[in-house]
Amino acid sequence: MTIIINSVILISSVFALWWGAVWVVESASRIAHRIGVSELVIGLTVVAFGTSAPEFAVTLTAAFRDQADISVGNVVGSNIFNLGFIMGGVAFLRSIVTSKRLVFRDGFILIGVTIFLLIFLYDHRLMWWEGSILMASLIFYLTFLFIKKEPIEEEVPTGAFRWTDIPMLFAGLILILAGGHFLVDSASSLARLMGISDWVIAVTIVAAGTSTPELATSLVAVIKGKHGISAGNLIGSDLFNLMGVLGLAGILRPMQVTEGAYNDILVLSAMVILVVMMMRTGWKISRWEGALLILINLVRWIINFYQ
Repeated sequence: MTIIINSVILISSVFALWWGAVWVVESASRIAHRIGVSELVIGLTVVAFGTSAPEFAVTLTAAFRDQADISVGNVVGSNIFNLGFIMGGVAFLRSIVTSKRLVFRDGFILIGVTIFLLIFLYDHRLMWWEGSILMASLIFYLTFLFIKKEPIEEEVPTGAFRWTDIPMLFAGLILILAGGHFLVDSASSLARLMGISDWVIAVTIVAAGTSTPELATSLVAVIKGKHGISAGNLIGSDLFNLMGVLGLAGILRPMQVTEGAYNDILVLSAMVILVVMMMRTGWKISRWEGALLILINLVRWIINFYQ
């Protein structure tokens, strides 16, 4: 019965994170339009941070509770989930067209930042100065995009400002904070009841839950034929997760993860390199490449649960 209750709380928390992120992005975008902020700035700030809000809520909540495995595992797992199940699934439905800018700018930066994380967590610890380097990398990346007037591949919601956008913004933030709190609680309880580690449940179930905004955005984008938004949304989300979410968590609370966690970080590094190579070959991710990404993620989940 306890497992059922915690499962219901976990699923409810995922929906709270999803709707909270949607409300924050849509309402904040319309408010920003109303006060004259450009779509470039909205895309680089409101939309980008909004879609990563669930990861922020869960990772920071876990970090403050000294649950480093959930904090780091959520980011690592979300990034693998984004590249495996979501990008792979979207590509399997319809090949994703890429571009030189996406590959040589965002893709190469993602490879570099992932390798940084691989080095930082070699001793199974993320120190404040390592988190500072990740956060500084995000600031440099956003500054570069702003100066060059190059938006990340994210769609800015449109629509006229309504007075209800202000309470919707606050309601969205409350949903995100509450969802993050209860998701960490229920996930920790489930891990103990099922006899598995915090890292395993964070890198699988929690990661899938916090990736729901990216899943929804990418599926809608590819159905509408906006392939750049679909691929760019996932690469951009992974960059924000590593540099922003994990960087801020490392600054606020140095963390130590279990030794077995390093294997998943190695998997993430390999998947990032593989995805960038796929994006370069023929400037698209084909359906069979999408199927391969899904298979890799599925095998990784099975190994996680049974190791």
